[in-house]
Order: sequence, then structure tokens, then C-alpha cells
Amino acid sequence: MTDRHIDDYGLIGDTNTAALVHRNGSIDWFCSPRFDSGACFAALLGGRDNGLWSIRPQSPEWRTSRTYRDGTLILETEFETDTGRVRLLDFMPPETRRPRIVRIVEGVDGTVPMEMEFVVRFDYGSRIPWAHRVGKGLELAAGPNALRLDFEIDLFPSGLTHKAEFEVRRGRKIPFILSWHPSHERRSPHHDALRELKETEAWWREWSGRCTYDGPWSEAVVRSLIVLKALTYRPSGGLVAAPTTSLPESPGGVRNWDYRYCWLRDATFSLYALMINGYLAEARSWRDWLLRAIAGQPDSMQIMYGPAGESQLPEFELPWLKGYRSSRPVRMGNKASEQFQLDVYGEVMDVMYLAERSGVPVNPTAWGVQKQLLDALERRWEEPDDGIWEVRGRRRHFTHSKVMAWVAVDRAVRSVEMLGLEGPLDRWKQLRAAIHSEVLKNGYDKNRGAFTWYYGSESLDAALLMMPLVGFLPATDPRMVSTVDAIRKGLLEEGFVRRYELHKDPHVDGVQGTEGAFLPCTFWLADNLELQGRKDEARELFERLLATRNDLGLLAEEYDPLNKTLLGNFPQAFSHVSLINTALNLTSEQGPAHHRRSGH
Repeated sequence: MTDRHIDDYGLIGDTNTAALVHRNGSIDWFCSPRFDSGACFAALLGGRDNGLWSIRPQSPEWRTSRTYRDGTLILETEFETDTGRVRLLDFMPPETRRPRIVRIVEGVDGTVPMEMEFVVRFDYGSRIPWAHRVGKGLELAAGPNALRLDFEIDLFPSGLTHKAEFEVRRGRKIPFILSWHPSHERRSPHHDALRELKETEAWWREWSGRCTYDGPWSEAVVRSLIVLKALTYRPSGGLVAAPTTSLPESPGGVRNWDYRYCWLRDATFSLYALMINGYLAEARSWRDWLLRAIAGQPDSMQIMYGPAGESQLPEFELPWLKGYRSSRPVRMGNKASEQFQLDVYGEVMDVMYLAERSGVPVNPTAWGVQKQLLDALERRWEEPDDGIWEVRGRRRHFTHSKVMAWVAVDRAVRSVEMLGLEGPLDRWKQLRAAIHSEVLKNGYDKNRGAFTWYYGSESLDAALLMMPLVGFLPATDPRMVSTVDAIRKGLLEEGFVRRYELHKDPHVDGVQGTEGAFLPCTFWLADNLELQGRKDEARELFERLLATRNDLGLLAEEYDPLNKTLLGNFPQAFSHVSLINTALNLTSEQGPAHHRRSGH
């Protein structure tokens, strides 16, 4: 498995969970029934014996190409051999109660001998299931989980796996359906793969057809919106940061985190991208998810929750998995859920304000919760925090965190002034002015000519590219112009932006190892260049970012500009959100940056 790269994977999903499919026809990652459930295919983080489902030609030599059907999450992989061509369709019917993967092998030309290998290991590759044949099906169970594979070919056991060999002629279609169900309940009824293909295609095309964006780069924008929809946990409305865990920020390193949870920061950015493109139902679902997640304790809001709003996300390691490209440890859960990050107050208040401005129906309890958030912020904004980058060193007064505290109060003021809501306007205005003044005084280093990572530091932080995007300062303010120039000189590598100057302040981060360039920060740089009137530079940078996508249009969190490969959990909602927002910023004065700055 060491020869596999993140770039080689495609995503399929059903708005409950998701799977990753390698270009060679192997499903190497699948958690069911939810994004954060235990994986039954975990070869991505281990090897063959940790679970996979492979369908490919028997010939050792074949060529492959792949694509998504337009406007859908139906993956088409075409294999060409010396004897013919065959197409593999992979998808998950959306919005089902019990997840299932449908695979259809279709003969395109000639005759192609095929082979299938089916290795199920529950609990992240650690638990071998009990398996038995039932008619034209194979049932597997271990503990609370059960799978049933329905097929129309001969399948035979081989050790602790199952294999098949079959031929596909032109025009022949051979379906496979893998369904999950609780082991103590009866399995789902039989499903018609070809009918579900038609229904799934219609569902996704209807959804993507509602997108209101009609500018350039529409293919990239729509593909990114589809990814965001696929990462939304339909039963609750929560949106996970990524469907994977422990894909490293540097191969062989220890910066390996579980991203299968709902970060308030990522979700609010995602919600805004959906909302501004016409998807108000998703905005309403997320808003209601948030209110449930923080119910009863809005003043102790966490930075992340489980897909259904769970607050307990303990972090632990899985020692039996060798990790993606030998990157250990493999982690489940995320200790960062216990951190105090001041900036989430700003992100939540911002998106709640924008939701109401954009026509999302008012929730009668929402403003009461927001006022409690402001009360908590008023008490705590002067405290040090863990910051947007979730450092595991000691808390500090991060400049970006203070900026976002200002955003929270600013949006509360706007809610009173522009939406007619009730609140202590004069007090909030005074607080807003006090935070703004402190950031300008303590967050800017005159010697370096830039806003810095934390108060008293000389180090740069690319998160400060958000300052004009949220309306704290105009992009043309001399302090922002010089900050952007400093970031381009100090954090740019081969045209891509790193998050911060780790080599200057290694003690702040609290984690060993290196990382790649951070794609969202690079999109923010393009936004700043656009707002400064440097339009050609902004578009050139945006095109460079689009070129980092894999052949299916998917992005990870980070990028290695030297080896030209994606890094980190995949696909990453934050990166796709940033792509959408920058496309809109470069296209129209109604883009997110213009929208948020003006308050409209």
C-alpha cells in the first residue's frame, strides 16, 4: 500500500457516510453507518489485511481513466486492456437510512477478464467477521455491525477473504451491492442496482442544478459544492471537516488528526458557501444543528462536535495500523475538542447574522443563544486561547483570535441596527471599539511592518489574511498591504502559503514535524490581492490553486509544492469552501469578501 497517494482517490458518499475509491478500483476506506463509525475497509491506513474491496482487470497491464458524471457523485473508472475496455461505476444512493455501496461493472468493448477481492475487517481493520453464504449473497457480522454483499457471479472463499473471477463482454452489466445493517436486525430488502443508479443520478443532478453560480470556473465550484453536500450528515445537518482520519500533513510524520467531526469554524465557512449559492435549506439545517449542539451551555461552546452534536470526542491511538505511508500514530477522536478557541465566537455570530440577512427563516431561540455567546465573549475575550491552528503548546493572545472576537461583537451590533433585534447596543459598540483598538496596538509589529501571529511576536500568521475578508480593516489599508507583502516574502513556498513560521517559533506549536502549504490560506491570499486591485495576480494564483486538484477535482487540506502532491485529510471541506468563495470574489462584487465587509 506504500505506493498509493491521496491524489489517486475518489470520493463516493450518501450524506450519511463516505468511501474512498482508488483509481485501481479498490475501496480502501469505508466507515459505516456514520462518518465517524469504525471502518470496515481500512487499507488506506494499513494494508490489504485491514480491509478493502477491489474490482479490476486480471491482466497485469492496463490503462485507466476516470471521471464523475456531470453534476453527480457517481464515479466512473474505465479500464483498458489488450482485449477490451470495461467501465466500473461506483456510487452510494443518497439519503438512505442504511448505507450501501453500489458497484456496476459494464463491458464497453471486447471481452475483459476481471477479478474481485473482498476483505472485510470491522473496527478499523482489527476484527475478522463471521461470514456465511445466503443464496446469491454473503453475510458478514462482528459485534454490532453486519454487511451483506449481493452479487450475480461465483464467489469463493480464499483464506480469510473472498475472491471472484469473471469475464465482462461488451454490453454486459454486472452489479454488486454492499449493504450495512445492525447485526441484531434483519438485513435490508433486495435492491435493484440499475434502478438505483438512475435514481441517484437524478437526485444529484436536481441538487447541483439548484446552484445559482453562473460565472467562470463553474465546474470547479459545482464540484466543490457537491463535496460539501456529501460531507453533510443528513440526519442532523452537521458538516464534517473530512471523511478520513490520520492522513498526514507530512508523510511519515506525526501530524495526523481525526477530521470526521464538525468544526464550527469549517462548518460556518461551508454554510456560507452553500447559502450564497442558493442552498438555504442546508443553511437552516446547520443552524438548527448548532442550536442543538450547544443547547443549555452556549457559554461553554466547544470548537467541534460529533456529526449528531456529540460533545465527547476522546482521542486515542490504533497501534495495529501502520499508518498512511508509515505515518504514525493513527488517531481516533480529537483532543482539540477540549481547546478554547476564541475565534469560533466570531465565525458563529457572523454566519448566524448572514443567514438571517440571506432569508433563512428565523429561529425564535437563536438570538437568545447568540446573546449568551456575547455574554461569554465579553467575559473571556481578554484571555489567551489555543488559536485557529489548534496549537498544543501553551495558550497565547493570538491576533487572529482577537480579530474574530471583534467580528462577533460587530455582528451583534449589526443585528441590532440592521435586523431590529434587541440588545445592549451602546455597551457592545464600546466593546467593539476596545477590541479593535487593542488589536491595532498589540497585534501589529512596526519593525516587520506586519500583523503578527500573537501579541509580542515577530512571527507571521497566514490566518491574518482574513482581516479584510471579515471587515476588520480594508485590504488597501497600508498595514494590510504591508502584511500581505510580508506573508508573500515569509510564508510563500513555490507559490503556495504556509500557515505560520514554524521554524521561528517551534515552541508555540507544541507538535513535532513539518507540514505542507495550507490551501485555504493560499485562497485567502488570492482574495486579498483581488481586494487590493491586483486582479491579474489574484487570478494567476487562483488558477495555480485549481491545478492542485486531483483529476476528479478534489482537494486535501495541504499541498506539497516540491513533490506536487496533496497532503492531509481528504477531501477537505475547508479547502473546497475556500475555492468556492475565491471564485465568487474574483467574479463579482457580491462575493463573500465584499458581502461580509459591507454587512449586506
